Amino acid sequence: SRVADGVYETQLDGYELNEVREHLGRKIHHCLMIDDHNTWWGMGKSYLCRICDMLHMGLVTEVIFGKEVVTRVPLLAK
Repeated sequence: SRVADGVYETQLDGYELNEVREHLGRKIHHCLMIDDHNTWWGMGKSYLCRICDMLHMGLVTEVIFGKEVVTRVPLLAK
């Protein structure tokens, strides 16, 4: 599914960004934005667990949910 592909690609990106952080010594933020209540809470709860795992493993810096994008993204851009 597209959701599974997106979660897997995010995880791979996280591994690559960790390698870049390690070799260049630069702080890189990896933010994931997700929306669609039914996709995540109705059909994709197991994927939410994988996203929590990615947060704990340091593969994703932050996960932004739905309307939170409106307030959070401008703060991150600063």
